[in-house]
Amino acid sequence: METMKISLFKSKMFSLLLAGVLSLAAAGCTSAGIGSGDKSKQASKTETSAQNDKKVNVILSFKDDDLDPHNSATPLKAGITETLVKLDKDLHIQGWLATKWEAQDDKTWVFIIRDGVTFHDGKKVDAAAVKASFEKGIAESKALASALKIESMEASGQTLTIRTIEPYPALPSELVNPYASVVNVEAEKQMGKEAFNNAPVGTGPFKVKQFTPNAEVMLDRYDEYWAGKPKLKGASLKFNEDANVRALALQSGEADIVYNLPAESINSIKKNEALKVESVAGLRVHYILYNQQKPLMQDLKVRTALNDLLDRESVAKDIMLGHASLANGPFNSKLPFGSKESVVKLDIKKAKALLEEAGYKEGADGKLMKNGKPLTLELITYKGRPELPLMAQLMQSDAAKAGVTVNIKTVENVDSYLKENKDWDMVTYSNLSAPRGDGGFFLNTAFMPEGSLNASKINIPKLNDFVKQLNATSDVTKRVQLTQEAVAVINKEVPHSYAVYPNIIVGINKRVAGWAPGGEEYYILTHAMDVK
Repeated sequence: METMKISLFKSKMFSLLLAGVLSLAAAGCTSAGIGSGDKSKQASKTETSAQNDKKVNVILSFKDDDLDPHNSATPLKAGITETLVKLDKDLHIQGWLATKWEAQDDKTWVFIIRDGVTFHDGKKVDAAAVKASFEKGIAESKALASALKIESMEASGQTLTIRTIEPYPALPSELVNPYASVVNVEAEKQMGKEAFNNAPVGTGPFKVKQFTPNAEVMLDRYDEYWAGKPKLKGASLKFNEDANVRALALQSGEADIVYNLPAESINSIKKNEALKVESVAGLRVHYILYNQQKPLMQDLKVRTALNDLLDRESVAKDIMLGHASLANGPFNSKLPFGSKESVVKLDIKKAKALLEEAGYKEGADGKLMKNGKPLTLELITYKGRPELPLMAQLMQSDAAKAGVTVNIKTVENVDSYLKENKDWDMVTYSNLSAPRGDGGFFLNTAFMPEGSLNASKINIPKLNDFVKQLNATSDVTKRVQLTQEAVAVINKEVPHSYAVYPNIIVGINKRVAGWAPGGEEYYILTHAMDVK
């Protein structure tokens, strides 16, 4: 990788992030074996043919009904698309389609686009192509537009100049965003939008052979890939929300790599000498989101009571079987900008007292009542992460002990459901809260009024002020301070209840070589991945 100019802000912030993540990983990650490539230059024709047919099968837990590169992370995970910058295995930012970048002033960034890169249709990637891709992405994705804050762009040869609408020191890290994938806009014009979103033309090591919505992406190697011919001939990326089915697919040999295994399947999988399990400390948080579009959930006493009914210790120990640590805020406390407050413990008596202060009285049957109606809540969950429905059941059980009835509803696509429905009270949710190097991503997307993850329309003026200050601040120490102050407001206002920081549990057939799962969860199919 060529040397690059990295802003002082990014260099220091990623060093701080790395220190925290490595301290997490040291406690519980298993090691990944890296296999060799061809064992002999004297391979027979039969062996050579077998090597040219190398393929892997991957199963993910979330469906995709198209491969829109600006609204889906699947194209990046599948090795179809790439971004200007990426995270390395140590979660440091590095160049990918950009080789260098620097800030000319607090609102102007200059990126040098890697020379010699082509899209899957052979078109050269230059600054003009990247500019067109960003313009398309910003027009089609509110989330990307909000994340990049681009006012204007200029392209000259391999030099792309970006001017932001406000001082924005976090721009390079936001370009890690899968939605910022670079694609050939000219190809979309020729193919049509629907066809393009089923087979986006990117720069990655694999191109789409066939896509079956919500089921499978079949991929072929892109022989002209800029970093070298991929070692795999092709791959299959399947989607299945049933955790037990995913585990059985790994054990039967149907799949080589399976994400989000249920913790209870780990021991049986490890008994198979051909398989291994990686439990990787990541940057994700599991939590419960309260719908503040509902008058009931606008009451801080109610949210605080529900926060006291979340048994974090049981989630980590009994549901995650130790593959998680207790959460005390959106960011792991071992990260420099995480909360230093103690973890909230299950307290049914305190929760009940708070609800009584909010006007609820215990009825003859032990259920809390107000104006003749029992306190009944709807909790949304989904199967994509197998521990979340179990977390919902745990919450339901403990809430009942306080006189609160919780009805659980399981949905297939949680994001679509939350966007299309307002009549829900709570949802078990999970997000990467620090995927770009600090807390700015999650604070902007989950709490700002127009944030792409703010499904419950949270609007806390004091928190908004801290986030705006953070967005305009490049000094690392000041950013850490502002983030901690923002987290203190979050923990006081309780818009979410943070349960655990889960490990990423990935099952792998030992024949897979040259690859290991990363805490960022982005880079799955790569040109270096091989099979023994």
